[in-house]
Amino acid sequence: MKQKKMLALTLSQLEQLYRHELPELVNIATQSDNTETFKTRLLEYIAGHPEVENEASKQIRLLIEFDGREVHELSTGKQLSISTLSMLYSFLTGQWIDDTETDLFIDLFQQFKRLRQPIPSIPSAQKIKALTKRWPTGLDEEVQQIQIKNKERILHALIQKIEHRKHPTSHFHFEEGISYEEKYRLVNEWWNDFRFHLAMAIKSPTELNRFLGNSLSAETMYLLSKARKKGMPFFATPYYLSLLNCTPNGYDDEALRSYILYSPQLVETYGQIHAWEREDIVEEGKPNAAGWLLPDGHNIHRRYPEVAILIPDTMGRACGGLCASCQRMYDFQSKRLNFEFDTLHPKESWEKKLRRLMNYFEEDAQLRDILITGGDALMSQNKTLRNILDAVYRMAARKRKANEERPEGEKYAELQRIRLGSRLPAYLPMRINDELVEILKKFKEKASTIGIRQFIIQTHFQTPLEVTPEAAKGIHKLLSAGWLIDNQLVYNVAASRRGHTARLRQILNQLGVVCYYTFSVKGFEENNAVFTPNSRSVQEQQEEKYFGKLSKEDARNLSASLETSHDPATCIRHFLKTHHLPFLATDRNVLNLPAIGKSMTFKMVGITDEGKRILCFDHDNTRRHSPIINRMGQVYIVENKSIASYLRQLQYMGEDAEEYATIWNYTEGKTEYRFSLYEYPDFPFQITEKMTNLEIA
Repeated sequence: MKQKKMLALTLSQLEQLYRHELPELVNIATQSDNTETFKTRLLEYIAGHPEVENEASKQIRLLIEFDGREVHELSTGKQLSISTLSMLYSFLTGQWIDDTETDLFIDLFQQFKRLRQPIPSIPSAQKIKALTKRWPTGLDEEVQQIQIKNKERILHALIQKIEHRKHPTSHFHFEEGISYEEKYRLVNEWWNDFRFHLAMAIKSPTELNRFLGNSLSAETMYLLSKARKKGMPFFATPYYLSLLNCTPNGYDDEALRSYILYSPQLVETYGQIHAWEREDIVEEGKPNAAGWLLPDGHNIHRRYPEVAILIPDTMGRACGGLCASCQRMYDFQSKRLNFEFDTLHPKESWEKKLRRLMNYFEEDAQLRDILITGGDALMSQNKTLRNILDAVYRMAARKRKANEERPEGEKYAELQRIRLGSRLPAYLPMRINDELVEILKKFKEKASTIGIRQFIIQTHFQTPLEVTPEAAKGIHKLLSAGWLIDNQLVYNVAASRRGHTARLRQILNQLGVVCYYTFSVKGFEENNAVFTPNSRSVQEQQEEKYFGKLSKEDARNLSASLETSHDPATCIRHFLKTHHLPFLATDRNVLNLPAIGKSMTFKMVGITDEGKRILCFDHDNTRRHSPIINRMGQVYIVENKSIASYLRQLQYMGEDAEEYATIWNYTEGKTEYRFSLYEYPDFPFQITEKMTNLEIA
């Protein structure tokens, strides 16, 4: 049966489908006196039919094993009773309530249907190529023509905005008596200044609609107005709005819109949003959930032994736009993050605090990697960023010097990697100016002499449409500073469409960007509209990313080349051509667990009455964790959307659900190994096994 028809079935139609397609299953249920007998006979049936002993039968056994059990669901912190097979028994024996969801029984039908079906083959390279080619990029001429017209419309709107400003800034205002043509020329010139876009950012629904040519629906306007009344911030730059397609024709811009337009669920839950990762909740003087003691819970975040995040008390705490699926939305609720830039300039006390934060890195036995983010690291002014980098340099030098006095086996890990987390290459590429490039270049030259080996801009392109000529120019400038660029993608519904992620990898690779992570959206209710089930992530990994897979030897060789190359873009293009690859599958598909760390190692152990899969996760065994995971065991999570609901959403967006038909088969996943470039280099000495700043009760 076609997916489209399956997703529209009523409960009574589903019951008929079971009787027609799965008569043996129905007979087992009707001949059983209760749920326990039903489960026992199912096990006997599988054992007595060795021809059905496959991955599907293992999955059925797992559902039987967990039926009737209670587990601790970590994202909510509540106990959860699993009754998947019990509900199926009630349904097959006519005891089920008529007005409930169908999604549970659609998923279970697919699981039992797999028992008799051969394992489907993955789509051909030609098929994936066709699915990939349908996604345009910001470098395509047709897209650029629409965006040029958008820019012209927005320039006129900006003139009006400047003319009506009550408190014009010293930088961007019109002198009395100048002509409209002169105003247009000035605004067009200011367009290339990132500060102009920040100063002119759109912050209200009415203004947003005006800048988008009054193209927003009444429903969207009502929702955004409701969000504003609740105190939700909105912030979008004129540049980013120029990427959207406001015409009924042209390219599909859903991946852009899903990042700046809020969903009903997000608006409804705003005010009650909680931190997903437990280690981000810090009480003064107490270790976080990973066991790490921190000098300041707002400035340093940590979950792993080797790396910690630094969030400066500067403009770097701000962003160039508010992403609808931002993991720190709860910080916007508390006003700890905001877009009131005047309040975010470095305070006089910041220099003193920065020294204290650097001491934390210097005196820690295992830290070797610092990720400066926020917010957004490149939102900091050049002078501020230079000061932060200088502080990192001095800290790394002192840590190296102190090691000279420590014996072999007791030496501390020295700083090897520095990363700047920024979405500005996509949101505001004109931020990447010559002065910034010079700061990055000089820092690398200096820091390389004291053992820092990896310099990475960790950016976030969400869609090929964000890869515009301006973005390509910014990428080229950053690479010219000698820093590598890697990309993190949030795998929301729009980005999860067939071929979309492959196309993004493809265009970024051509420009010299290496992909790092493909993140599942965290499953709290505020993200329901953009959540993609983890089974789709595994499907993408197995059926699409597969065509860019590298052997371990090729991965090592490419990593070595990238670390020494002065031209990563040419290096990558040559590698792709030589190895006949469409893109590099260097990113890992993972979920940030609401516990410690990232993983895609899971098994489906149940399904709720709403059809949401219950997943049991193990931690990523390819990297070191805080020792606390030895006490944590497995992590149980209920996804916040059923597979059927996800497929209906794709259909609404114009996708053919049949293209995703194998998604039901992906009931388990395994975390991929990290690309060689992301492994920490070996030290020329033996470091201590001691972990400092760790307290596990």
